[in-house]
Amino acid sequence: MLSVFTHRVDRYAQAVTAKPPLIVTGPYVRLACARHIKDRRLAARKAGHPGGYWFDEAAADHVIDFFETVLRLPDTLDADGDPIRFLLTPANAFIVGSIFGWKTREGWRRYREAYIEMGKGNAKTPIAAGIGLYGLTMDGEQAAEIYSAATGMDQAKLCWLDAQRMVNASLELAAIIHQSLNNLAYEPAMSFFRPVSNEKRGKSGPRPHMCLIDELHEHADAVIVNKLRAGAKRRKQPLFFEITNSGFDRTSICWQHHEHARKVLEGIIEDDRFFGYVCALDTKDDPLTDSACWIKANPNLGVVIQPAYLERQVENAKNIPAETNTVLRLNFCVWTQAHSAFFDRGKWDACQVASDAELVGPCYGGLDLGQSDDFTAWVRIWMLTDGRVGVRCRFWVPRSALTKYPERPYDQWERSGLLTVTEGDTTDMDLVEQAVIVDCQDSGVLQLAYDKRFASQLALHVQGAGIVCVDTMQGFFLNEAIRKVAEWVVNGDLCHNGHAILGWMADNAVVVVGRQGDLRIDKQKAKEKIDGIVALTMAVSRTLTAEPESVYLTRGVRTLGD
Repeated sequence: MLSVFTHRVDRYAQAVTAKPPLIVTGPYVRLACARHIKDRRLAARKAGHPGGYWFDEAAADHVIDFFETVLRLPDTLDADGDPIRFLLTPANAFIVGSIFGWKTREGWRRYREAYIEMGKGNAKTPIAAGIGLYGLTMDGEQAAEIYSAATGMDQAKLCWLDAQRMVNASLELAAIIHQSLNNLAYEPAMSFFRPVSNEKRGKSGPRPHMCLIDELHEHADAVIVNKLRAGAKRRKQPLFFEITNSGFDRTSICWQHHEHARKVLEGIIEDDRFFGYVCALDTKDDPLTDSACWIKANPNLGVVIQPAYLERQVENAKNIPAETNTVLRLNFCVWTQAHSAFFDRGKWDACQVASDAELVGPCYGGLDLGQSDDFTAWVRIWMLTDGRVGVRCRFWVPRSALTKYPERPYDQWERSGLLTVTEGDTTDMDLVEQAVIVDCQDSGVLQLAYDKRFASQLALHVQGAGIVCVDTMQGFFLNEAIRKVAEWVVNGDLCHNGHAILGWMADNAVVVVGRQGDLRIDKQKAKEKIDGIVALTMAVSRTLTAEPESVYLTRGVRTLGD
């Protein structure tokens, strides 16, 4: 049965918890709304219930009215050409109204910490910026210090810049807020709003009234959060407002706060000063096949974030396995693993074929030298005029590897000519060097990518033969090349001609997703060898950085004896 409360915050909570629900949400948002209604009933029945908390409808209305009458969104214009008003969605009104409406018996804000986990693109940062401006000008706090905090200054300034643009778009705020470099000042109260980061922590002694912590999942540690929290000890109603996407690191501060929010909402632990709004899917939901569940992770779907954007993200996740975990994490609030499969084997096998006669045009190489019993992989690629990419590979292992790994089909690959086995316990690098030089000269390789940690000596010899060798950084520096290879596989343009060893390595390859959504191939997490995929992406990296008018296109490469 619905309660009798009629405030805007109450109406959202009641619509979420109705049976059947009038607003579809995930499990933790349902619990947050049930918590609100429970506390409202307790406060109505017994003014002295534990903690003495009560809901101040006028205070909730005051902050909501500030958003909707004072703040304007500068990136969208109304019919008169003016920035539109910041009209809160039902979910955002519930968040803002709850945080500012709930009070202690003494009249201070009940909630000191708020954790908001929501899908990318749901306007979390503008909400944080609006809260910061309210704290700066309307909260009655003398010498208020408002901080937008993140791991890097660029990220910290995103929220602050949103606030600055809102000031410029609002006649009321522009008239009372003084602007200077990285600072918004409300001089009547001697208050300021500034960005701060781990990069530039500044002098000790901040005394924050509000701290707006952006993208908590990117924080490697709790240093800046703890430092700012420690400075708020003398404030009567400080607020630490955390916004984030879901992450993957289950040792991070973000995961700790996610779990704290979950336990509070599930009633496992009691923390009356903590507000949690955690978007999540239900166990049975699959966002890649059922769009009906998208709104659970994206409560502002259709208003702030459009279905077409999510449709494109889902398409990417389906077509490019390396994107799957990133899409699930950022767009659908799924805490994933840090790494995911690189290739869909079906799409890999469906790639087109390029004959030897077609391999003309710009050619690039990638060389990944094996250590002891590892593969040494040498991959050449040709950028064909019709958009396809021709691929040719060579692989070497030492004879000892056949004994060490009898379960691998090394002998079969050797008999079929796909694998060169050199005698001894390590690969014969003289043979590798000779083959690489001959291939470069025969194919007109423009640039050869190598890793100087393992191939500096060989690269010097190859350079002596007139080949341009480029020391190529590894890890996340190959992000763009990894994505390009994945794109070619999806489109069927990577003409690997069904090379058995390269296909086996494609099955083994996994990628790790970084904090910025960038990708790196991870040899340690791969189930088996992936040296050929590494060499391939190194070669591709040269196509993305090479000068289009290289002299080698017209002059050709030098040969021995030139």
